[in-house]
Amino acid sequence: MDFEKILSGCKSKTCVLSVESYADGGYGNIRIVDGNKAHYDDMANTLHHPFVPDSPYAEYFPQNNNFEDFVYRCAIMAQPVHAYVPLMQMGLWLNMFLLPLESDREGIGYCLYSYEVSPDENIDKRTDISADTSAAVLKTCIKLRGAEDTEKVFHEVIEDIRQICGSDHCCILLTDPETRSCKSLCEAHRGAEGWTMENSGFLNDGFYDVVETWDETIGYSTCVIIKDDRDREWLKSVNPLWYDSLQKTGAKTVVLLPLVHNGITLGYTWAINFDVENTVKIKETLELTTFFFAAEIANLKLLQKLEVMSSIDALTGVKNRNKMNAMVDDIVAGNIKLQQPYAVIFADLNGLKSINDINGHSEGDRIIRSAAMILQKVFPDSDVFRAGGDEFMLIVQGTEEAQIAEKIGEVRAMVAQVKDLSLAVGSFVAEDSNEILQAMRVADQGMYADKKAYYETHQDRRR
Repeated sequence: MDFEKILSGCKSKTCVLSVESYADGGYGNIRIVDGNKAHYDDMANTLHHPFVPDSPYAEYFPQNNNFEDFVYRCAIMAQPVHAYVPLMQMGLWLNMFLLPLESDREGIGYCLYSYEVSPDENIDKRTDISADTSAAVLKTCIKLRGAEDTEKVFHEVIEDIRQICGSDHCCILLTDPETRSCKSLCEAHRGAEGWTMENSGFLNDGFYDVVETWDETIGYSTCVIIKDDRDREWLKSVNPLWYDSLQKTGAKTVVLLPLVHNGITLGYTWAINFDVENTVKIKETLELTTFFFAAEIANLKLLQKLEVMSSIDALTGVKNRNKMNAMVDDIVAGNIKLQQPYAVIFADLNGLKSINDINGHSEGDRIIRSAAMILQKVFPDSDVFRAGGDEFMLIVQGTEEAQIAEKIGEVRAMVAQVKDLSLAVGSFVAEDSNEILQAMRVADQGMYADKKAYYETHQDRRR
């Protein structure tokens, strides 16, 4: 065929691709048959060597299964294709158009491939999608942005995505490289009520070993799509660990996309056993929805971090005075019902001022941290608050007076093992949540009585 005439009329970077088509529906080599001047110049400038016609495409473009699928759909199935995608590892954006061409050779299909690459994202091109996809993505955005409980809405949204994909299972998986762990933010499963990744043992101790291989498998693409035997064989060759994991779960097809925000991977979205007839639409939908997923998850993580910062004492890691006041207010208002009987405990460091004066505030901070660690260790399931500079308050639910006395004895024994550490302790066991303020007053008075007794025998540490 005379491709030169077709190519000469194209101003953008354009080439003709050929695909070998097999009778079983598979395909073989994909080659760049020829290109226009803009294509020749681009290859020379990018790769620093001349373009040779009829070469395997992977010698000039990054090898990519999704790109190969697009070429096959266009050249063999006569489907025009347009995609605007990020080249993740290269920090570039690719805008590409594929148009089917007539073929005069049996078993060979052709398509015209026009492309442009830029370092910056173009929002207009990013949103140039089909009406069906636009509606699905818009629905997702409205749900997420209007949500009072974001995590709850994510469960609704992932079911919407599962139905769009026609898949058995959809999930948003959050990852934490520091702890080498992952957790399911939300998931949807066809016909298995009550099944979750956690309770099924899917997220076992070795699963993160699989997760950390995904980025390399995704490579220069936006996602990994495994839709047929050819793709499965490819995955087996490049990532046998993940292939074996999928085999054990019974997954025949899978589409996996990273959730990236400001260059940081927060997790992944996947759909297992999806409708392969709608692969292009599914890819298009998920690429855009994961963009919004990542933004919402980043915002959710920020809010959670701010909540922690506003409620956790930075020095000791226990809950701070703001959190203590909020909990007491909720108890008084009846919003929190304590398991009865319950105890209120106050503990205050003895002699902290003399430690700060003699050894410095860093030593005083060490003593405060030691006290907090002991209280958390003896009362691991209770609320421990840093009520003031060297004062702590605890609320211990479902306990008896004898148990509290025993626990306070444990605290005193552990405190005695720490150099320069001494605690004055007071407690009160109450039977009714309405008594919380009274319990606090009595416990506080008991603490000061204990402190007074301490200073009567330790005059040198009196403040």
